[in-house]
Amino acid sequence: MRARSVAVVGAAAVTVLAGLTAPAQAAENYGQYSRFAERSAGQHWADGQAAGQWTWKPLSSTTSEISWGDPKSWPPDYAEKFVRSGDWLMLDGWRDNGTYYTVRVTKEQIGDGKCGNLQTFATSGRQHYVKWSIPPQGYCLKAWGTITEQSSGKVVDFGHTQIWSPPAPCSNGYLGGQTCIKQWESWWDNNGSPGEPITRRLERDQYLARGKGMAFKIHQYFPKEWKSEARSYWNW
Repeated sequence: MRARSVAVVGAAAVTVLAGLTAPAQAAENYGQYSRFAERSAGQHWADGQAAGQWTWKPLSSTTSEISWGDPKSWPPDYAEKFVRSGDWLMLDGWRDNGTYYTVRVTKEQIGDGKCGNLQTFATSGRQHYVKWSIPPQGYCLKAWGTITEQSSGKVVDFGHTQIWSPPAPCSNGYLGGQTCIKQWESWWDNNGSPGEPITRRLERDQYLARGKGMAFKIHQYFPKEWKSEARSYWNW
């Protein structure tokens, strides 16, 4: 018994030492799922036809813009600009209608995957859109701030709540055997009613597939229920 106990303890010690000396496995990051740093693209389909298309266009090693639009009238005027800063991907704003719209926050909070235990962590600057390193647990982000139309100075108030879920198996009607992260989001603003309270404009889930990209699945709940699924991805 004693000899067996010593052998077991010795094996355990070797295992512990191996664990201490082995390199830690690097966490996955948002870039692996979004393909933020690549000239990547994809189409998502609904009702048997292409419902939308997206492309990432890297502008530098830390900055990229994503366009969303109708593949029948490509390229669109619309593109969102994201900047990587430390372990965050920040939303700077978007271009559309021949001008640029700057997004700046007045308050941001972070909490657990059910939007509990919220703590304020920013009161100015770009919006913290998503963590770059993907944590093992889900987390919630809440942002309030303003959108400024650069051509006119017009200001719109907004609120944006997101819940990011960790990697999990996923599939859609066209592509199976994938791994996805999920974004649930609810967007509120007072566009068209300056000075009035913000109201809900959009609520949806979006799944991003590792090595594929955006819009693997979209399930919109508001303003009307709608679903689409990615059918093709490519580099351009």
